[in-house]
Amino acid sequence: MKKTKLAEKNLELGFEFMRYLMAHPALEEKIPKDAQVVLLPDYDQELRNFNLGISKRHREKGQPVVYVRIKRLGPARPSRLVGTKIERVA
Repeated sequence: MKKTKLAEKNLELGFEFMRYLMAHPALEEKIPKDAQVVLLPDYDQELRNFNLGISKRHREKGQPVVYVRIKRLGPARPSRLVGTKIERVA
């Protein structure tokens, strides 16, 4: 798989992880300050290996490392906006 596709998958995974942390703020306490957070999707071995490789190459000496193991991504949800109207004004 091309690196651009892997990067796109990581953007999506990172966005979903941030949403997860906002919904579960107590989990953020398990992540040390200045830690390297490595997202490891069980459902995508190529992306998992890619992320592990990047992690090892960019890890700073003494830096805490946290692995976030992800079993799967749920289905995409529709927007949470309710009663939205688009109005052309000019």
